[in-house]
Amino acid sequence: MSKRRLYGLLSAFFLATCIYSVFFQSFSLIPSHYRVNVGDQIVFGNMFPPQISRRITASVSNDCKKMLNWQPGETGQEFQPFLGRAPVAAVPGRIDLKLKLFGILPLKQIALQVVPPVKVMVGGQSIGVLLQTEGVIVSGFSGVTSSDGKSYCPARQAGIAPGDVITGIEGVNVQCDAQVSQLVDQFARRKGTVRLQVKRRGVVASYDIKPVLCRETRRYRIGLFVRDGAAGVGTLTFFDPVTKKFGALGHVITNSETSEWLDLKDGKIVGAAVEGIQKAQRGKIGEKIGLFQGDRIMSGNIEKNTQYGIFGVLQTILPNQLYPNPVPVAVGGQIREGPAQMLTVLDGENIEAFNVEIQTVFPQPRPDGKSFIIRVVDPQVLSRTGGIIQGMSGSPIIQDGKLVGAVTHVFINDPTRGYGISAELMMDEAGLFQGGVNQLSLSCGSDRKIA
Repeated sequence: MSKRRLYGLLSAFFLATCIYSVFFQSFSLIPSHYRVNVGDQIVFGNMFPPQISRRITASVSNDCKKMLNWQPGETGQEFQPFLGRAPVAAVPGRIDLKLKLFGILPLKQIALQVVPPVKVMVGGQSIGVLLQTEGVIVSGFSGVTSSDGKSYCPARQAGIAPGDVITGIEGVNVQCDAQVSQLVDQFARRKGTVRLQVKRRGVVASYDIKPVLCRETRRYRIGLFVRDGAAGVGTLTFFDPVTKKFGALGHVITNSETSEWLDLKDGKIVGAAVEGIQKAQRGKIGEKIGLFQGDRIMSGNIEKNTQYGIFGVLQTILPNQLYPNPVPVAVGGQIREGPAQMLTVLDGENIEAFNVEIQTVFPQPRPDGKSFIIRVVDPQVLSRTGGIIQGMSGSPIIQDGKLVGAVTHVFINDPTRGYGISAELMMDEAGLFQGGVNQLSLSCGSDRKIA
């Protein structure tokens, strides 16, 4: 065999291997679990070119067939989910789908969850977020002037660092800065040293510190600045009109010093009015300047601080004049690239709708919940804010009459663009779907009663 022919065969083999690898890697992006509403077609969207999509079929077992309404002309056994040639989900439950190439080669098995449609009240209102953390957070150091005129910082010398969370002093749980000051002075007078219980990166350790008697205050101090909570402005995403469960922000609230999640002890949301805007620029994040309105407008208790946002129950609400009635929540592949609307407040308490474009939809959400990329295209927003700014987190995104998600993060070097989280993830976190993907026991072949 000539060298030229050998090189040709090796090149062809290498090319075929690359094509095969890319082709099957694309199938790994298809979720293993998928959700559709009762009454919706089982369609997975345009993930592949037509020449590939038409060669992919999905098959169901005989038990699952009766959970579907088949279209005229369909065999009742196989369909093409990537071309929109698919039956309609008829009843809630789990359907096991098998994807095949050319009707023969197995590609992937998908657990399809069929759920009753969920409708929620759309948010858009500005909210003040108040979190009470477990313990107090170290935010900095302050020198303590002793009777000898010298400045000391016992906490720093002992190894305490900004971002640490002081959970206790000599076994006594602490909740505020005043309590820390009181306990340090009390135990220092009694025994000369104090032992702090400190959490760092989820690990609790003890630190023995010898406080210094402050010349000015005549109290024993260890030289710390601490804070006992977090506060900021965000946007309400949705609430359930029956249970009053709400979701907001679309991302977790973290310790500003360490970027670690804040352990939530207690928290609430209150109504807020936007009093001003710090415009975004390339490399600089803008910000809504908000004024908390207290319980006069809206209030609710925060029960969870998660990677998908904050969640809890509302006590009082403010209606959304743009969407006075519940709207359906998009699930599965119902988010598409194209025009959409973002609801948010830029002045006072007035909710406005602004045009955005969904540029990229990820086949599967990222671990932090980022599900798609949006670009702000509305001239009003661009002129007033420069793009996405702090305080817009949680702003609902509406497409085709459905709540598809919320704003979460901005691209620092391009504030006109940012990430969105899918509404489906937030509904799961709020517990508004009847049975999560891994909780649904009703499946093909099981005994079931359909009323």
